[in-house]
Amino acid sequence: MNDLYRTIGSSAEGLYKEKGSKFMAFAIPVSSEEAIKSELTDLRKQFHDARHHCFAWRLGADLAQFRVNDDGEPSGSAGRPILAQIHSRELTDVMVVVIRYFGGILLGVGGLINAYRSAASDALDRSQIIEVKVNKSLGVAFGYEQMNEVMKVVKDFQLEFEDQHFDMDCSLTLKVWIRIAGQVTDRLSAIEGCQVRDVT
Repeated sequence: MNDLYRTIGSSAEGLYKEKGSKFMAFAIPVSSEEAIKSELTDLRKQFHDARHHCFAWRLGADLAQFRVNDDGEPSGSAGRPILAQIHSRELTDVMVVVIRYFGGILLGVGGLINAYRSAASDALDRSQIIEVKVNKSLGVAFGYEQMNEVMKVVKDFQLEFEDQHFDMDCSLTLKVWIRIAGQVTDRLSAIEGCQVRDVT
């Protein structure tokens, strides 16, 4: 599994016009299918008078989850060209929706492929592409007397706290970049009385 992935930092819009038809593209960062459904619902309400709302999305650091939808356009003429633009930029956790207002002149399958590809490309070209670290959670249990040693490891690796409890017995849940998780585990495990476990 990759320990970094590329996505977009915020939403962006693109536009393509061909023979009176207008193709409005929206590139949106998403992290779940629920978020995708919500964004689609909002766009369909906002542009309820459009002829087609075609889209493609991809989720997950492993790039394995994706879907396309032609929304009534000829099969393969809309969703796949949109997805190809996401693929070509190696992006994930992103959805691109292209909304078509029909101009009265048929474009043919080749024309549609070019239009949906061009609109999606314009939106993604206007997006800020960012790299995101893939993290995991580590649970750490230790006695109060080990506090300084544990905190030195946290500081050395610049780890983030997800949860913490300090008493005579202390526990932390740390967010750790998977690239360095082995090193962090080794350092913490070397502290006498410190127990480390993966948090699912």
